[in-house]
Amino acid sequence: MSDTLFYSPTIEQDRMLPETESHHCVKVLRKQPGDAITVTDGQGVFYDCSLVDAHPKKCMVQIHGILKQPKSWPIRLHVAFAPTKQMERNEWFVEKATEIGVDKFVPMRCGFSERKDLKQERLNKIMVSAMKQSKQAVLPQLTPISSFEEVILTPFDGRKFIAHCYETEKQPLAQTYRKGENVL
Repeated sequence: MSDTLFYSPTIEQDRMLPETESHHCVKVLRKQPGDAITVTDGQGVFYDCSLVDAHPKKCMVQIHGILKQPKSWPIRLHVAFAPTKQMERNEWFVEKATEIGVDKFVPMRCGFSERKDLKQERLNKIMVSAMKQSKQAVLPQLTPISSFEEVILTPFDGRKFIAHCYETEKQPLAQTYRKGENVL
């Protein structure tokens, strides 16, 4: 695997890098035809490639090998969160959670939520960047913002936990989680 990871959700079909990835590859990293690169489709697969055409708007690649990356843990980890007023905090959270391997983000509006919407496109860019930086092959899902009630009532194959700061008796997650089960 090369040092830099590129992302193209359609790499297997069209053998092309998207414009932003092509620009980074050719103009920033100064890659030339014949140079080896690694591309992920965000679905758990790494592609060992070489550049065929190094154009800053559309790089064409040749695929030499495919490596399916197994998940680092056998469960699905979904995180529902109420976005904070400061967007930077939401972005930081999504970045760090992507780096550790969260599978899905479920933003929700709660009773005291000040932020009623999220910049989905911006958060997607942050997730792609964090996935590439941490050399992972899976891009998490980001659902549209929904109400707390919708999140609680949506069927889920696993257990749901709520982290809160109310003055009540709490059980540590390590005591309530059962090994191998999906978690929201």
